[in-house]
Amino acid sequence: MSTAVFVHAHPDDEAIATAGAMMQGVDLGHRVVVVCATDGAVGEAHESKIPDGLTLGEVRTAEMHDAAEIMGLDRVVFLGYRDSGMNGDPTNDDPECFWQADVEEAAERLATILREESADLLTIYDEIGGYHHPDHIQVHRVGLRAAELAGTRIVFESTMNREQMRSFADDPAFGDLDMSEEEREAARDEFRDQELGTPAAKISHAVDATPWLSRKRAAMAAHHSQIDEDTFFLMLSDEAFAAAFGTEWFVRHGATRTGEPYETDIYADL
Repeated sequence: MSTAVFVHAHPDDEAIATAGAMMQGVDLGHRVVVVCATDGAVGEAHESKIPDGLTLGEVRTAEMHDAAEIMGLDRVVFLGYRDSGMNGDPTNDDPECFWQADVEEAAERLATILREESADLLTIYDEIGGYHHPDHIQVHRVGLRAAELAGTRIVFESTMNREQMRSFADDPAFGDLDMSEEEREAARDEFRDQELGTPAAKISHAVDATPWLSRKRAAMAAHHSQIDEDTFFLMLSDEAFAAAFGTEWFVRHGATRTGEPYETDIYADL
């Protein structure tokens, strides 16, 4: 049995981005550990979802444990940093937030976990954090250094397929329901211009998450403070949900071959 450690920035990131790959590892008999850099306390929340006497961070921490149980993960660990908020938010300047953390110190904190687990495989995010979120970018920086410190030999970067993301703008339902057609077209153009994830030609692995899709949806729904039951992507048909979330994309760090046909098993070299 090998050990895979998946590092994420906030509770719910793990369910959205890598639930299928993690459950694949569990089914293959590997030990699967998820590490979360922050408790997501700066996220927006439905007030009705926060019980009296609890903070959002406490609620989101519990939600992540619930999601991990659904996915059958072996361990959940929090690095203990404050949520930095979205790019440009004043919370980016909080000296206790993950974005402001000293990379070497944070990497040693993560490397300690990698050593405890004798980790064989580590997943982080791509260098732009998928969508330029400060905490996601910091996961990339800290994760690479931690792998060096701990001697973890296999590192994957969880990412999005840039071309696939841009194609979502072509969906007739793209945008808010109350948008005029002119506003919708402007929103489509703005979305297409964003550099999200990784170009398809630079991706090395495409993991088919469809065997675990119902549990992936359930794990996402466990984060009820962030993902309400009437959130559009939880209400998608099975076919539409599979199109949006049925493939999980990765770049193997240092890969010499990328692009189609993609590799499909991030555990193949364990």
